[in-house]
Order: sequence, then C-alpha cells, then structure tokens
Amino acid sequence: MRAVFGLVLIAGIALAGFAVYMAKDYIDNTRSALAEAEAKNGAVDLVEIFVSKKSVKYGDTLAAEDVRLVQWPRNSVPGGAFTVPAELFPQGFDKPRSVLRSIEPGEAILAVKLTTAGEPAGLTSLLKPGERAFTIEVNVSSGVSGFLRPGHSVDVYWTGRVQSNQRNAEVTKLIQSSLPLIAIDQSANEEVEKSGIARTVTVAASAQQVASLAQAQSTGQLSLALVGSGDARTDEVIEVDQNALLGLVEAETPQAIQEKEVCTIRTRRGAEVVEIEIPCTN
Repeated sequence: MRAVFGLVLIAGIALAGFAVYMAKDYIDNTRSALAEAEAKNGAVDLVEIFVSKKSVKYGDTLAAEDVRLVQWPRNSVPGGAFTVPAELFPQGFDKPRSVLRSIEPGEAILAVKLTTAGEPAGLTSLLKPGERAFTIEVNVSSGVSGFLRPGHSVDVYWTGRVQSNQRNAEVTKLIQSSLPLIAIDQSANEEVEKSGIARTVTVAASAQQVASLAQAQSTGQLSLALVGSGDARTDEVIEVDQNALLGLVEAETPQAIQEKEVCTIRTRRGAEVVEIEIPCTN
C-alpha cells in the first residue's frame, strides 16, 4: 500500500514539474515575441533632408557648400523640405539661391525661405501669380506704431466723407482684410533690426484690390490694423459713422400734412359773383 502511495506521489510530482516547465516555456516564447514586435514597431523610419551649415539672413545666397544632408524622421519632415540635390539646386550647384527668411545652423531648408534658382531676393520673388505690390503711406497712428514687419498681415480701413442725396457723413469702413505685408519702407527683410516709425508699407494684392486701395488713398485716409498670427480674413461688412459711434439715432423727417384739395367754380347770380364747391377731377 505504501509502495502504491509512493508511486502516485512521484507521478504527481513529475506531472506538476512538467506542467511548470511547459508554462515557463510558453511564457518565455510569448515574451520574446512581444519584444520582437515592440522593437519592430519602435524602429524610426529615417530620410535624408538638407539643412543649413551656417546662419544665413535675408538677401544672402545659399550655395552647395552651405548645406548638408542629415537623417530626419520621415513622419516629422516639414513641408517644403529638400531631400535630393536636384530639387535644391535644379540648375546646378553653380546657380545659388537667395534667402528670403533667416535660416539657422542645423535648421531644415524649406522652399518658402528661398527664391528660385538664380533669382535675387526682392519684391518680385515675394509675389504670387496674379499679385501686385502696392505701397501705402502710413504714420505713427495709421502704421500701428512701428510694430509692422514683412510677413505680417493687416486690415485696411478707409476714413472719409460720404456725400449723397440720402447721406452726408464721415465714415470709417473696412475695405480690405488680411493683406500680406512684403516690405516696410525699402526693406523686405523680416528681421528688421532698427526700430522706428515706417513712412510706407508695401502689400501684396490683386489688381482689383490695388485699384480699390488707390481710389481709397486718394479720397480719404487709410489706417492699418495688425492681424493676429493664424487669424483668418473676415468678409464681414464693417462701417462706422459718428451716429453709430455715439449710439445716436437719426430723427425721422416729419412728413408734410397734405391738405385736402378744394375745387370751385365761379358763377354770377345777378350782380353778385359766387364760388361754388364742386368735386375735383384729374
């Protein structure tokens, strides 16, 4: 009896050991598979893009010796980055490109910060197809106290007198919204180092907008309002006159009371002439 009990106990211990071994093997295999999956999913997909070797400012030329290729995460490549030399220098390495916006060492080179190959930096390189450059005279009050810089956007307000049969008042009206500034005085550089009040600003506008601005500048006073970064243009009609500013309501012109038309005829009765009322006819 003891022998049978011993055999059963040994068999039970053997089975328990085998089960523990199989469970450990399964757990080890599972951990290994998970580690391989994590390593595969965590691998960073890299791509080479061009960055600047040195600091370059507006108007500088960017040549082949000023750039280098670096590894960059593919999912984080900024829009407009260059990945092959033929895109950055399409006309060859002897045709440098001019810089429109400052680029710091190690910063990705983007298409919006460069002119086309061989083209110098200037206003024409900042204009999109169909756009024209128009200059607006400003002062300390109309030019936002010198805080304007190329690359900002502004709303343009016109102040002048409106005279017509129905209206004779001085009004201020929003005539253009979110026009991009491309130059302050004679500089198109965004990094304006000296402070001061600009005398002129230049905006990029369509031909129709240029005609509206020219007419407005010749018939009244233009004022600029700085548009916040990322703010969209407004299509809302904005117009204010003195009554709207002060909350006054124009009194209605009293209508004249039309008197009843009386029609008469004269007739003679003996030596006397009398008037007799009769119905009026048109």
